[in-house]
Amino acid sequence: MPGTESSLEYSSYSFTYQRIPLTARHRTLPGSGIGQTRRIITPMAIDDRASGSSKSDASRNPTVSPRPGVEWVVIDEEQAGQRLDNFLIRHLKGAPRSLVYRIIRKGEVRINRARARADSRIAAGDEIRVPPVRLAQRDETVIPAAKVLDRIEAAVVYEDDGLLIVNKPTGLAVHGGSGLQYGLIEGLRAARPEARFLELVHRIDRDTSGLVMVAKKRSALRDLQDQMRKKQIEKFYHAVVAGTWPAHISKVDAPLLRDELRSGERIVRVAADGKPALTRIRSLELYMGYSLIEASPVTGRTHQIRVHCAYAGHPIAGDPKYMDDVSCGAFRAEGGRRLMLHAAKLGIDLPGAGERRYFTAPYDEAFSSFLARLRK
Repeated sequence: MPGTESSLEYSSYSFTYQRIPLTARHRTLPGSGIGQTRRIITPMAIDDRASGSSKSDASRNPTVSPRPGVEWVVIDEEQAGQRLDNFLIRHLKGAPRSLVYRIIRKGEVRINRARARADSRIAAGDEIRVPPVRLAQRDETVIPAAKVLDRIEAAVVYEDDGLLIVNKPTGLAVHGGSGLQYGLIEGLRAARPEARFLELVHRIDRDTSGLVMVAKKRSALRDLQDQMRKKQIEKFYHAVVAGTWPAHISKVDAPLLRDELRSGERIVRVAADGKPALTRIRSLELYMGYSLIEASPVTGRTHQIRVHCAYAGHPIAGDPKYMDDVSCGAFRAEGGRRLMLHAAKLGIDLPGAGERRYFTAPYDEAFSSFLARLRK
């Protein structure tokens, strides 16, 4: 019926448009009792209680030797469900498996301060004690070029005593690792050597541009993570998708399952046994062959907006993972040069002040110029 809002909801038998409630799904986290709420914090929620330092650079970048001290890692929803040994193998990049199993066997690794086995399953909110380990140092620390540091500093859109908000450029990862020598956080630390504390509050994909929060104080980090856990932070992304987005589709509700290929590449797909994922979407502008949409993720799954758009039949323009080769080729032929996904707006309560503030980030030249071509 014209004007009726619907959502695209996953069905294990067929893919259909169905009415569903506006509220997000809820589930009981593993290990939580009746009436209890488990604390869920983003992957950067690190509390190094032994040394008072933040997450070591070595855990993100194998080119940097580790700092001494015990590391406490708080598991988020994306990390939940995997075996303890597999988590440590990914977390301690470069560590031999024999070392991983030895520190587990000796009780140096703890889950919520209790001994655990290698096959123990970790849950969202679990605190993992990771002991200091000495890894082979592969090469010297890479300092980003001055031009890169200047670009990062110029991208700062807001700063106070406890918080930085940066309009991250496309192509720059939020942190180094997985073959990358540095990312946004390493660049900020290099540009501000006097800063005693700089930690990512959340992450966005390397090829996604837009707003990223960086805490300058541990108290600000905890405040913002608490807002994220309570779903009080509003995130709005702008994306150019293929085709005409149906006006009556206001949300996509489909569980997502993350796979990792042997090459280490992450691929996410809609699957019945995946984790609940919900994205609210509205159409902003329609063009010949494309649409500009606003997407607001209720959950925070890897590649969530990208996969939900592709699942709805409207992949994000320039997406090499979830858009077919022919469509990607047509996008490039029309002047497209990047993944057309941008974290455009953010709503938070400023840490320490309680004041509700909204921040926006302009498109870069590549995003703007492609929109200008479509509008002609």
